[in-house]
Amino acid sequence: MSDTFFIPFKHAIDTYSLPERFTFPFYYTPHPLCVLAVNELQHYIETEADWQHDFGFSDDTELAVGKMFGVLLVENKQGEIGYLSAFSGKIADSNHHAKFVPPVFDMLIEGDFFRTGQQELKQISQQIKILESNPDISKCEQALETEQRSSSIAIKAHRESMIEGRRNRKVQRINGESLLSQEDYIHLKDTLSKESIQQKNQLRDLTIYWNEQVQKAEQNLNHLLDDIFKLKNKRKLLSVGIQQKLFEHYRFLNKKGIEKSLYDIFKETAQQTPPAGAGECAAPKLLQYAFSNDLKPLAMAEFWWGVSPKSEIRQHKNFYAACLGKCQPILNHMLEGIELDDNPLLSNPAQGKTIDIVYEDDDLVVINKPAEFLSVPGKNIEDSVYLRMKQHYLNAKGPLIVHRLDMSTSGLMVIALSKQAHKNLQKQFINRTVEKRYVALLEGILTEKEGEIDLPLRVDLDDRPRQLVCYDYGRPAATHWDLIEQKEGKSKVYFYPKTGRTHQLRVHSAHINGLNMPIVGDDLYGKKADRLHLHAESLAFKHPITKELMTFQIDAEF
Repeated sequence: MSDTFFIPFKHAIDTYSLPERFTFPFYYTPHPLCVLAVNELQHYIETEADWQHDFGFSDDTELAVGKMFGVLLVENKQGEIGYLSAFSGKIADSNHHAKFVPPVFDMLIEGDFFRTGQQELKQISQQIKILESNPDISKCEQALETEQRSSSIAIKAHRESMIEGRRNRKVQRINGESLLSQEDYIHLKDTLSKESIQQKNQLRDLTIYWNEQVQKAEQNLNHLLDDIFKLKNKRKLLSVGIQQKLFEHYRFLNKKGIEKSLYDIFKETAQQTPPAGAGECAAPKLLQYAFSNDLKPLAMAEFWWGVSPKSEIRQHKNFYAACLGKCQPILNHMLEGIELDDNPLLSNPAQGKTIDIVYEDDDLVVINKPAEFLSVPGKNIEDSVYLRMKQHYLNAKGPLIVHRLDMSTSGLMVIALSKQAHKNLQKQFINRTVEKRYVALLEGILTEKEGEIDLPLRVDLDDRPRQLVCYDYGRPAATHWDLIEQKEGKSKVYFYPKTGRTHQLRVHSAHINGLNMPIVGDDLYGKKADRLHLHAESLAFKHPITKELMTFQIDAEF
């Protein structure tokens, strides 16, 4: 085999223990050897890389693109320990660079079906653009609109005339019945009946006439649009064909030597169709090269390099888990037969923890929720505030849970013990009359004393439960903050959320257009620590029955 991409460590690693099992890729702490490999790779990117890519470190970041990199700790046939490196997508508009494993499939090969197909799609799009620029199209569209408007006006006017005629004939019949002889009355009714039939026939003829006029205008327009429609349909079919061919050309190995295409992998999932970019991430590239070249995978880690994307949150040099939407189905196949670290998401974080009761009466309970404790049962873990409250208050009726805190967030929650109390309290939260204050410790020094953050949020469909900042489809999310103190390179703040979106405070803290510094211990948007340093410190609301103002405060442990 060729060791072109096998990178030996620069220094002796005799003092390091090898991993007992392979990394669980969707939630992990990097193995020390992976950290060492990452440090070497980051030094190479900073000082030795023979390519130029704008990662956003300069002042002009309009075209900057940060990238996810990965390392795979491997053992070769000679028993030597080293690592492979990879990047997601392309770097400097290329799939191939020294020290980085090649893509699973290179769609950029000159003369390949993908590039040929993309060129054909481009030519079709140019033809469509030329045809759509024909000024006669605009004239025909205006002519059609004129005919449709004239038709509507003419038919509406005639219908109004018919209504007026019907009203007049009714009056004539009533008067005729009392004033005319029977013979004259019969003659009058016959005359009025003929008038009614005549107006109906006129409506029929008018409708036929205007339908013909509109149809002629539509035919004139369609004559100009037919070629455009045909080209768009051709483009669509060609695009689908190229995509399907791509799905078949991306083929992934596993330890057993079983190969599956992207199409075969994703057809067994709920989404069925692979999302854009599937197979281009660092992790599949690394494993594919290892399996193809008789290298034994031992552990892996991925990190972000460069400026964060505008929608999601990526911190320079931070480690990140593999994404769920694009990578999980692929990695589930590629890692089949390999013993993995335990999935920490399957263990109950609330085991051994108790919930402190701050206040209780016949209608409600206020609790202090510990950090790493679910508010409601999760997909794999039932233990939660809901379950504990249900077990403790056996006579409680209704849904119990009025609002939620993230699993990692500690602090005050109000629980309703009756349907009436639940309805009233929930209404207070919906109407935003409940006063909430959170305290958080941030990774960095704030330069201002207070401020407002307004960043709309939506879930990242490719990587739940992560949230994205999205101005097109996100739900409004607003937060006020006040600086409390600063020490040891960190800032302590109060948060006053005006809305209650999932991960709102965490995203508003970490996002580049928010405070641009994650909350200490945020394992999704920052770095892991002993806990997430976010605490729901204060809660004020009106008692659902007595209407008395209830105010509670529990200081944070940090």
